[in-house]
Amino acid sequence: MKNSKIALILFWLTALALSASAQMARKPSPSREPEGVMSKKPDSKERSLPKIDSREAFDTVARVYHQGTPYALPHVMFIIDRRSKNKIYYVNSQKYRFHKDFLLANYLIPRGSNFFEDIYIKQDRRFMVGTIAWQAPVEKFTFELWEGDLASDKLIKMAYDTINATFFAEVAYKPNSIRQDEASENLEIERVTADEISKNQEYLALNTGEAVGRIHIIDKLDDTVEIGSNEILVLKELPLNLPPVRGIIVAKPSTPLSHVNILAKGWGVPNVYIKNADKLYKDLDGKVIKFTATLVNATYEPASLEDIKNKFTEEQVSAPADLETTRIATLRQMRKKDSVIYGAKAANLGEMMNSVKIPNTIVPDGFGIPYYYYDKFMTDNGFDETVNNFEFDYNFVHNPSVRRKKLEEFRARIQNGKMDEKLRAEIIRRWKTQLGGKAVFVRSSSNVEDLPNFSGAGLYKTVKNVKEEEKIIEGVKTVWASLWNFDAYESRVRNFVKQVSCQMGVFIQVGVNMDAGGVMITKDPFDPENKGVLYVSAVWGHNDPITKNEWVPEQLLYNPKSNAIQILTLSQQETVLKFGSDGDLVETKEKPKRRVLTDVNVRSLVRVANRVKQVFGGKKAQDIEWGMINGRIYLLQARPYID
Repeated sequence: MKNSKIALILFWLTALALSASAQMARKPSPSREPEGVMSKKPDSKERSLPKIDSREAFDTVARVYHQGTPYALPHVMFIIDRRSKNKIYYVNSQKYRFHKDFLLANYLIPRGSNFFEDIYIKQDRRFMVGTIAWQAPVEKFTFELWEGDLASDKLIKMAYDTINATFFAEVAYKPNSIRQDEASENLEIERVTADEISKNQEYLALNTGEAVGRIHIIDKLDDTVEIGSNEILVLKELPLNLPPVRGIIVAKPSTPLSHVNILAKGWGVPNVYIKNADKLYKDLDGKVIKFTATLVNATYEPASLEDIKNKFTEEQVSAPADLETTRIATLRQMRKKDSVIYGAKAANLGEMMNSVKIPNTIVPDGFGIPYYYYDKFMTDNGFDETVNNFEFDYNFVHNPSVRRKKLEEFRARIQNGKMDEKLRAEIIRRWKTQLGGKAVFVRSSSNVEDLPNFSGAGLYKTVKNVKEEEKIIEGVKTVWASLWNFDAYESRVRNFVKQVSCQMGVFIQVGVNMDAGGVMITKDPFDPENKGVLYVSAVWGHNDPITKNEWVPEQLLYNPKSNAIQILTLSQQETVLKFGSDGDLVETKEKPKRRVLTDVNVRSLVRVANRVKQVFGGKKAQDIEWGMINGRIYLLQARPYID
């Protein structure tokens, strides 16, 4: 496929948590470390030091994971013995992997003791343990506790005072969980948050992988920029959407739930943030390279002839659809298997409505319009012939400017098409009777959306907070027309989907005027080996800013092993979106706080997410959209998470 133009949609983003051991808020002492990190001979013979009086002394007992990469994080374990007048041990962390190893080797605890309970849970504990690290992004030393440590404010203050009395430089406290953040917020001690550290990161791999393509540096995205499917883009500004490409390198950090990243995962291409990427790759502009992105760095080399000849399958597949079923069904009447009739988005909601038995959790009511009516509408108006002719139109196929313009004109024709009067009347009748005439969202549910290997996220249209009969009907046609958005068409080309097989279902659902909303993933999107973790992103008001990447949301990780909630980033949102009196979403005058969710809120979401995952088989991670009003959770969508 040749080059294509894309529209300018800008948004503000800032940093996330870092990758692997560093990606999870730069945690310096994980339970797993890179292979071989402890294999070298320790620099010092000492088991521990009673104080650290210089950087040189620190380095003799510090270990460094991912040395020589942006994630290099020199760190030293410490142990404070409260029975011995707060005696501190700066553990030789090149010699001992864990605090427990040092305590056993030095006969400070008996074998068989309940280390977990005695060290991390009890408030009258003998030992206080943690890690001191040099945080290069903020040029500060910090100390931190394991995220599951329930240390009180008094214990944290004691550790802060003891460390700073025996260390050559000021050491700030880095909270690693909501509990630790709340316990230390009024201590009047120097603190550094993961949010502050991540703002200065230099590299973040949102989707790892390898690609062969032509480097294309884009300073400013507008409708004069042409993008080819064989390119690796270097972007100074990150768009909401892109046509299919071989790889994405951005100079502004993104989130794992940005539409661009979800698309990148669906395409199976690398997507990374590299600070000053436009400058670093300047000399490569226009050259074909082999690009490799790992969790800790990105590398490239000139593409070989064999690389350039790398083959891609071009066999097109048809998206399945049942065009015989005419029943307009309530969500309660749908199951997952009905995705071939109503689309996966609607069918999955029906499955959750019938299966998720969790107190204080609701799937808002709604009904689905099957593919049959879209297909009938297209045939009645002669639009099916237009779709059939696209692939035989030379200019349409080979000129992206022509393709964009003709698709725009086609959508306008669909919007002005005549809808079957019986269908129109039935939609309005159900809105008034089943949904009580409440404000609704008119949502897309196509047969090329929310699939196991292709999410289609952000490609199709949702009409929000609709309150009038005529606007509901126009909303249905808007959703139908959105099947022919330029970016949607290009994405289907890249995924080898036959365009003539595409169908659009619509479901109309009661709107939720959220206090807060967001998305959660039932796995760690940064570290696939970090099993059992739940990722949560949240904003105040409606969750539209998350899916549109308008601001970086509050981002959290819940780890069942530590039973703790790590704060990765705080919400950067500037305004709150709520229902407007005349419809749609409007900005309110509320000044949002940076913290969105409480510990209780997150644990409620954890229970819901785990149940939803079970509903869909328990094996595949789920990407779940949610809202919250007065602590009650509303489930709005669930789709397979694309790795």
